[in-house]
Amino acid sequence: YEISRSDWSSDVCSSDLSNAGSRNRFISFISGLATAGIALGVAALIVVLSVMNGFQKEVRDRMLGVLSHVEVLVPGQPLASLSTLQPSVGQHPRVVATAPFAMSQAMVSRDGQMRGVLVRGIDPAQEPRVSGALSKLISGRLDSLVPRQFQIVLGRELANTLRVGVGDQIVVIAADGVVSPTGVTPRLRQFTVSGVFASGHFEYDSNLALVHAQDAELFFREQAIVGLRVMLKDMQQAPDVARELSAQLPRGVVVRDWSYENRNWFAAVQVEKRMMFIILMLIIAVAAFNLVSMLVMTVTDKRSDIAILRTLGAQRRSIMAIFVVQGAWLGFLGVVIGVALGALVAANIDAVMALIEAVFGFQVLPKGIYFIDRLPSDLRWPDVAQIGVIAFVLSLLATIYPSWRASRLEPAEALRYE
Repeated sequence: YEISRSDWSSDVCSSDLSNAGSRNRFISFISGLATAGIALGVAALIVVLSVMNGFQKEVRDRMLGVLSHVEVLVPGQPLASLSTLQPSVGQHPRVVATAPFAMSQAMVSRDGQMRGVLVRGIDPAQEPRVSGALSKLISGRLDSLVPRQFQIVLGRELANTLRVGVGDQIVVIAADGVVSPTGVTPRLRQFTVSGVFASGHFEYDSNLALVHAQDAELFFREQAIVGLRVMLKDMQQAPDVARELSAQLPRGVVVRDWSYENRNWFAAVQVEKRMMFIILMLIIAVAAFNLVSMLVMTVTDKRSDIAILRTLGAQRRSIMAIFVVQGAWLGFLGVVIGVALGALVAANIDAVMALIEAVFGFQVLPKGIYFIDRLPSDLRWPDVAQIGVIAFVLSLLATIYPSWRASRLEPAEALRYE
């Protein structure tokens, strides 16, 4: 009888140990999944925001290769009026260079093809100082724009649409016309194409034409808007510099910065970034709340241990702290791994995309379709810090309910069937 009783006891103990080991392994597996989910969510959000920042920076830089950091407009004034304005603007401590311009809307025509364009009159000697995209043309030369020779430089897409090259002639039609007894006759002028530029931004390559500033003023007359293009040391300071220049320049002078001219585009990009941040943060939230199921299973498995601790005098807040620390540690571990993985991928996005293209046999950004042939990335550490903090806070919040339930466990109820 003693032998059979000891055999039965050993079998029961072995069974209990086996079941406990299985439960512990399963809880560890769930804990690993929760940590991995947080890490992948954090890494994905860092990579996506870095790529969106890279695209924004790439497009912005290409825009500013053609646009001005700041524009100073003098409506209704001739080009000669800029001679007194330009030195005062150039004296601002954050201004690097200035260049005069005159612009107006027009139509260009060639062999029945007509396009609406923005014609900008420039000074070829000063323009490259404020426009990086125009410092070198893909064909022709910028200094070919000579006063009263009526030469014109076209964007690449505009030249392709009109099917013209250097040496070809096109007709420029002014927006206003000449009033005569027979009616309003449009003013036409034949221009010779002397160059083609490529800024890398489709909108400007397809809708911008350059002529000499004196030719623009002579042809467009009072329709031409004259002003100064201003380049700054730091383009991010453009709104502040614009306000300062507006305060110190005479009344009637209009000052605007690059963010104002493209505010709709940049506002749309910011909305997209916010929505993408929210969507991917929900993924992190789902992964963080996997901690809830893991902690609930842990509390259920450790009911007797919790009851014994309570019987020995452990306070409710001590029991709660144990599970909060456990969940917070898993969340912290996931955030650290996710930040490291996301920063590593974002900093080496070119190599990662090359590997993906080699494995799957396709090109992410074909050169024939997009103006860029690589995936840009701009890793910003403030974004990384914000993502990490929010992910950790979500993980911490996910531990509160199971920890509270563990602290409310009654020892007598938990040990009744033990």
